Amino acid sequence: MLNGAMIGCGFFAQNQMHAWQAVPGLRIVALCDRDPDRLAQTAARFGVDRTYADAAAMMADGGFDFVDIATTVASHRPLVLAAANAGLHAICQKPFASTMQDARAMVAAMEQAGKILMVHENFRWQSPVRAVLDALRDGAIGRPFFARFSFRSGHDVFSGQPYLATDPRFIIQDLGIHILDIARATLGDVTRLSASTARINPAIRGEDVATILLDHAGGAASVVDCSYATRRLPETFPETLIEIDGDRGSLRLEAGYRLVIQTETAEEVRDVAPPLLPWADRPWHNIQESVQIIQSHFIDCLREGRQPETSGRDNLQTLALVEAAYASARDGSRIAL
Repeated sequence: MLNGAMIGCGFFAQNQMHAWQAVPGLRIVALCDRDPDRLAQTAARFGVDRTYADAAAMMADGGFDFVDIATTVASHRPLVLAAANAGLHAICQKPFASTMQDARAMVAAMEQAGKILMVHENFRWQSPVRAVLDALRDGAIGRPFFARFSFRSGHDVFSGQPYLATDPRFIIQDLGIHILDIARATLGDVTRLSASTARINPAIRGEDVATILLDHAGGAASVVDCSYATRRLPETFPETLIEIDGDRGSLRLEAGYRLVIQTETAEEVRDVAPPLLPWADRPWHNIQESVQIIQSHFIDCLREGRQPETSGRDNLQTLALVEAAYASARDGSRIAL
């Protein structure tokens, strides 16, 4: 039996707690949050006896193998460093860090401690996205040379996470990081990018539209486009739509989780809709299922002593794309990575 502790009991952490309960041989034995009401409600909801207002005190008491850090980005570095000092594995919410310096410090600390660090980069773990990755790896359309990764929605994300409206960085840091990570997982690392951004909603501080052009090391090009200012019916939140052209065919992940694979001789249509887990709700069930998948992967890695697919070190590459996108949008430049 592995034991874990959760730091942060906010909006998204509730999904993580549900997912932990579904992982065999795993218990969350302690919770930490500075908000006493939120802490008490989460503890009662999930039957956790040990509660703390201070993460350092919780780690000093110990009795668990890892921490799940479900807090906002400013707290990630001190919490990951504290986990490393306490000899604990960690899974950390995205965005992993506010700066590349912080991200590298966290990776170095955990590697020096000999502990596993995973970033909760869950979009590439959505089962429709995994179906795309599997089809590509099976050679369904040959060698990819172009792709588009699109997330366009008018969904009100601010009601559940009001802090998103006050951050000077919004859509690239909060959502675009996921879509950029999917692009990396699909076509490989990026050599150059350029980006443009816009703020359509006057009530928020940061950008809510971004378009990013990527050159990949393998020779493919891709476009990542994100919007929380798009009015469309039917609403596609929280689906990522994908188009990929290869030298032997094309692939499309369409709205409604419809995967279409076309070659010169055939067309195949697959229903890759995610299941509705017992604790999940539409339309969030796609993301909620990916939370359970990624956390199961983390526990498998702890048991087998191997690095996660979305390790802290791997996420340095995705975070570098976020920083480069903001720099490009600010300066109008094309960034080499």
